[in-house]
Amino acid sequence: MSHVENELKSQPECWVRVAGQAATYASVLPAPGERVAIVGCGTSWFMAQAAAVLRERAGQGETDAFAASEFPHGRPYDRVVALTRSGTTTEVLDLLGRLKGGTRTVAITADPRTPVTEAADEVVVLDFADELSVVQTRFATTALTLLRAHLGLHTDAVVADARTALSEPLPEGLVDCTQFTFLGRDWSVGLANEAGLKMREASLAWTEAYPAMEYRHGPISVTTAGTATWMLGEAPDGLAEQVRATGGLWVEGRLDPLAELVRAQRLAVAVAAARGLDPDQPRHLTRSVILSTP
Repeated sequence: MSHVENELKSQPECWVRVAGQAATYASVLPAPGERVAIVGCGTSWFMAQAAAVLRERAGQGETDAFAASEFPHGRPYDRVVALTRSGTTTEVLDLLGRLKGGTRTVAITADPRTPVTEAADEVVVLDFADELSVVQTRFATTALTLLRAHLGLHTDAVVADARTALSEPLPEGLVDCTQFTFLGRDWSVGLANEAGLKMREASLAWTEAYPAMEYRHGPISVTTAGTATWMLGEAPDGLAEQVRATGGLWVEGRLDPLAELVRAQRLAVAVAAARGLDPDQPRHLTRSVILSTP
């Protein structure tokens, strides 16, 4: 069994543990009314997208999400939250360095023995959710669960849904599809982006992701027999019928969107296995992107 498969199966336990610790980190995580930016790279950026929408929807304050390399310097924020599993990603460290002494920063990381602990003003360490695999699964969802719990949005039902996502078989014929599209609405758009990334990383699959209402503005044209469209969350009225009319496979999101992401992670591993790929050795990727400096 691959590292990534073992790690994705441990997510319910990780979520329970981090939710129980959320109150411990209340003083370093964003306070109500603060203007906040959440940043990251790759998977962490997509978790930032989801967290930003959740915080604004909860009435906690204006919240933006950026790839760390695209942070709008000069725009004022009360606090910047950086998500970085490795604690060594160049773009995150560069950003935190530029913000030092100005904007208050907090990093959520898996490894306390890395440069991010000095770069950020405050650090949340989720070492129990660290991973051996290059492909992120449990650290990302555990970090998002922490932020959901901090907002009072995490429930036992989310964990129950994750366990269901791990135990139920994937839809028949899904692994054999040649193209996959993930759709989201509201906070699950970020999760759809992450589901697509998992498929590309682990199984080299042709995968796209969109806000659900945007899917009909062009992307549906690639949907046909042998493709799959997966909705994370509640679908817009009529969309399922439109997808089925193309001959494509429609996958309904019945669980909490974060649990649906766990199902998508399982799909990425299953497609990798079907194609004879090792999901622990994604092509051209490493655990952390560390750029050389002149």
